[in-house]
Amino acid sequence: MRIAIPKESHPGENRIPIMPDHAKKLCALGADLFIESGMGLGAGFPDSDYTEAGATVTQDRHELFSNADLLLRLRKPELEEIAMMKQGAIHISYLDPFNEHGLVNAFKDCGITAISMEMIPRSTRSQKMDALSSQANLAGYVMVMQAATHLPRIFPMMMTPAGTLKPANVFVIGAGVAGLQAIATAKRLGAKVTAFDTRPVVAEQVRSVGAKFLEIDLGETGETADGYAKQLTPEQIEIQLQAQKAVIAKSDVVITTAQVFGRKPPVLVTKDMIEGMAPGSVIVDMAAETGGNVEGSVPNEIVQIAGVTVIGKGNLAGEVARDASQMYSANLFSLVEDNWNKEDKKFMVDFEHDILPGCIITHGGEVTNTTIKNILEGGA
Repeated sequence: MRIAIPKESHPGENRIPIMPDHAKKLCALGADLFIESGMGLGAGFPDSDYTEAGATVTQDRHELFSNADLLLRLRKPELEEIAMMKQGAIHISYLDPFNEHGLVNAFKDCGITAISMEMIPRSTRSQKMDALSSQANLAGYVMVMQAATHLPRIFPMMMTPAGTLKPANVFVIGAGVAGLQAIATAKRLGAKVTAFDTRPVVAEQVRSVGAKFLEIDLGETGETADGYAKQLTPEQIEIQLQAQKAVIAKSDVVITTAQVFGRKPPVLVTKDMIEGMAPGSVIVDMAAETGGNVEGSVPNEIVQIAGVTVIGKGNLAGEVARDASQMYSANLFSLVEDNWNKEDKKFMVDFEHDILPGCIITHGGEVTNTTIKNILEGGA
């Protein structure tokens, strides 16, 4: 089987799909591995590292796409790149299938098997393939680093001859993978941390990393079978907003990580809450690119609102591209290895597999994922 890995072309993207050590493992599986020249440079790996691993380096991007049996990458492709691929080929990357309807239809029309890394089910066995979690983990760390950079004071308490400096107050909204890492990072820096999540089940996890859990009675809440927070009713959101308002006013840093998978994120920090914060305070909105948790946040920009710095930068994991690449590469290789037929030396598309069917979006000229199919047909 011929595996192709193109260079990422999205502006500012330095993460890479495959590290040299995983390229070597792909070759050891028996794959014919081809990479586009310069593919690894964003994370600091020259072409020679890949040739030493057993891969063939090419500068012909069109040839790379058109001859691939299996194409591995990080970001979703352009429509013209899908048209380059041969019928029956397999494409694995982030795809954003809930929103990229044209992309899904292009895969279907071209007879490409499209596998979405976002749709890897959250189960114990699939953890090593869960790219969303691995990248969110790093995003949680980066958010705290960005907040610390822009906050005009330090995080830890410090006793000096000139007096005692009080620790910064950090409030984290959303205690999923990114939120828990943000909490842990802020604690390591010495901040006083409070956190909230709509899922009461995570309260103990919040406390285990040293933060105070803000108790808000929202009535019946919880999480989906895949571990995501369930969408709140408008009434529940209003209760949450009012309960958070006083905490936000006392916070030096607010970090929002609340996202509902496949839907626009809720606005959890309103303009009047921002105005209630002290000038110089910092808010980091992880959801800025998909609609935002913070009223007034701007995707990929840092803005000032009532003297408060609001950071809406996207691709947070990309700020630490080397480690993000290492984690994504491991996720991607684990998915390939788990579905690799050692005798035939190829990736097997098996709808009886316990993980794969949930993340296959298109196959054989059809949209095979029921959820995405219903959305495209207007049934969701």
